[in-house]
Amino acid sequence: MSTQFPVSDHVKTRGVVYFARMVDKIRLHAAGQLPADYAGHLGFADVTSFDSRFCRFWDVTYDLVKTRTLKGGTAEEIFDDLFAGRQPLNAEHVFVWNLFLLKRGWRDSGTPGVTAEKAAAGIPDRADVQTYVDMHDIDEGREPQPAFL
Repeated sequence: MSTQFPVSDHVKTRGVVYFARMVDKIRLHAAGQLPADYAGHLGFADVTSFDSRFCRFWDVTYDLVKTRTLKGGTAEEIFDDLFAGRQPLNAEHVFVWNLFLLKRGWRDSGTPGVTAEKAAAGIPDRADVQTYVDMHDIDEGREPQPAFL
């Protein structure tokens, strides 16, 4: 079976980056289409993964995200179900989450990891690649986005 990359981290669901990617990874993994080296970053397999950080930040369990995702529906429908009965999304929380996620690896404790990934990918001198999201884009055949929108 062929593999497929998930959607970009930049895709927003109800204004929140990354959620659509996590949902896409769950679906692709269930279908046997997620690249094998992504499995170690699903859910809480790696406590520093964006999946685990999303779940902790937004106070949702990965098992619930996975179960709801596999029932089907759009990322928006899944998101709405997971956040039903809670306080409406706070614009400040969305802002902080989006900037954290999109800038992770730039001038923070993740910088050595991004530097190592750049070296392993043969692009140690690419100034436009500064974050883990940039590395995801490069690894998956996309150019890094020039701004955090």
